Amino acid sequence: MAGTTHTVTNQAPPLVQYDVFGADRALVEAVERHLAADVLDEGLTELSGLGRTVGSAQVQEWGAQANENPPRLRTHDRYGHRIDEVDFHPSWHRLLGKGVSAGLTGAWGRPGGHVRRAAAFLMWTQAEAGNGCPLSMTHAAVPALRTEPALAAEWEPRLASTIYDRALRPPGEKPGALFGMGMTEKQGGSDVRANTTAARPLAEDGAYELTGHKWFCSAPMSDAFLVLARAPGGLTCFLVPRVLADGTRNVFLIQRLKDKLGNRSNASAEVEFAGTWARRVGEEGSGVRTIIGMVAATRLDCVLGSAGLMRQAVAQAVHHCTYREAFGGKLVDKPLMRNVLADLALESEAATTLALRLAAAYDDGGERERALLRIAVPAAKYWVTKRCAPLAVEAAECLGGNGYVEESGMPRLVRESPLNSVWEGAGNVQALDVLRALRREPEALDAYLREVGRARGADHRLDAAVKDLLTELADLEGVEGRARRLVERLALVLQGSLLVRYAPPEVSDAFCAGRLGGDAGASFGTLPHTLDLASVVERARPVS
Repeated sequence: MAGTTHTVTNQAPPLVQYDVFGADRALVEAVERHLAADVLDEGLTELSGLGRTVGSAQVQEWGAQANENPPRLRTHDRYGHRIDEVDFHPSWHRLLGKGVSAGLTGAWGRPGGHVRRAAAFLMWTQAEAGNGCPLSMTHAAVPALRTEPALAAEWEPRLASTIYDRALRPPGEKPGALFGMGMTEKQGGSDVRANTTAARPLAEDGAYELTGHKWFCSAPMSDAFLVLARAPGGLTCFLVPRVLADGTRNVFLIQRLKDKLGNRSNASAEVEFAGTWARRVGEEGSGVRTIIGMVAATRLDCVLGSAGLMRQAVAQAVHHCTYREAFGGKLVDKPLMRNVLADLALESEAATTLALRLAAAYDDGGERERALLRIAVPAAKYWVTKRCAPLAVEAAECLGGNGYVEESGMPRLVRESPLNSVWEGAGNVQALDVLRALRREPEALDAYLREVGRARGADHRLDAAVKDLLTELADLEGVEGRARRLVERLALVLQGSLLVRYAPPEVSDAFCAGRLGGDAGASFGTLPHTLDLASVVERARPVS
C-alpha cells in the first residue's frame, strides 16, 4: 500500500483518447474553407478518423517506443557479406504503415488531395515526427518523376499506394514503394552545385553508373532515391533503386547513421556509391531544375511539420494549465499564464492557417496560385519553422518541472523543434530564394500582394504593415543583408491577412496587435492585457 505522503493530487490527466482533428478548431475550419463541397464530408470523416488514431493511447505509445529505440545499422551479415541494412523498432513500422494507409504519400491524384494530406500530415507529426521523412520524400518525388513521363507512369502508382511493404525486393514486385533522397555532400551542404559525385553513361539509354558520396541520405531503407550527380552535361538528377529489376541489390554502401539531436526514430545516413546503377531523371545538366518541384513540396511539409509540433505543444500546455492549480486557482485563469498561453495559441493558429492556405494553392494549380507559392512557400518555411523552437520551449515551461521530464513528451517536442528549420535549406537559403523570386519573377510578388490585398481595410494595423512592406520592397539596394527581416515581414503580413479574413475577431485582433502593431514584447506572454485572451486560450483547448 502506498504511504500517505505519496497521495497524488493536482496533476493533469494524460491528454489521450481524443480526436486530434476535431479538437483543433483552426485546422477544422481551414479544411472546411478549402475543400470543395463535393469532397468535404468525405474529407472530414477521413480526417476525424485519423485524428482519433493519432490521439489514441496505442499510437502515442508507438511514438514513444520508436523514439526511445533508434534504428541500428547492419553493414554485414553473420557471414561477412555486405548487406547495408537498417533495423527499426516494430513501432516504427507500425507508424509508417499507418501513415501510408492514411494517404500521406498520395496527394497528387485525388480531388482536394493536397489539403486533405496537409491536414493529415500536420496531425500525424503530432504522433511521431520521425516517420514523416519517408512519407514526405515519397510524396514530394512525384513532381520530379513527372519530368520523365515513362518513369512517372511506372513509379507514381507505387508511391501513391496505401500499402506499406517493408521488404527489400524489386519494386515491380511490390504493391507500394517509398522514396528517399540524397542531395548534399560534405564539401557543399546546401550548395548542391558543389557536388562531386560522378555519373558515367552506360550503353543502355538513360542508364548511368554513379561514383561518389552523400553526406545526408534520408530514409536509407527506401525502395528508391532521387540523387544529384555530375554527368558529362552537368549536374543531373537520377533515380537510384535499392534493388535492381533482376533481384540483385544495387551498390548502396551505408557508412554510418547520424547521431542527431532529435528525429531519433528516423535513419539519416552517409552513403557511398561505387558503380551504382542509376536512371537519369530529366535532361543532363538540368538537375536543379528537375528537383525544384520536389524541394517546394518538402519545404511545405517543413511548414506543416512545424505547425503540427506547435499545435501539440500548445495543446499539452493548455491542457495542463486547465487542470493544474497554483496560488489559489487554476493556472489557465491566472492573467499572466493566460497571456502566455494565448500568445502561443496565436502562433500555432497562424502557422496552421498559412500552411493549409498553401496546400489549397497546390490543389488549385492555377497560374496565379503557382506564382503565389513561389514567394509564400520559402517565406513560410523560413518563418514558421523558426518560430517552432521557441514556442516548444515556452510550452514546456508551462508545465514547470514536469515539462522537463521525458515522460511528459515535451522534451521530445523540444528536440524535434529545430529540425524543419534546417532541413531543405536553412534560414538564409530560404531568404535568398525569396529574393531571387522578387528579382526574377514579378508575377510572384503581384500574386502575393493580391492575396494580402484581399484583407485591405479590415484592420488598420495590417494596412499599415502592408504599407511599410511596400516601402521596403521599393528599395532593394543592399537587400541581402536585411533579407531575413524582409522575409519575416512577408510571412507575418500574409499570416495577418489570412487571420483577419478567416479567424474569430479575438484571434485576429490579438495577432495584429502583437505581431503587426508592435504592441508586444520580444518573448511570449507579452500581449496587451486589454485583449480578449481568455477566448483565444479557450479556442486552443484540446476538447473534441
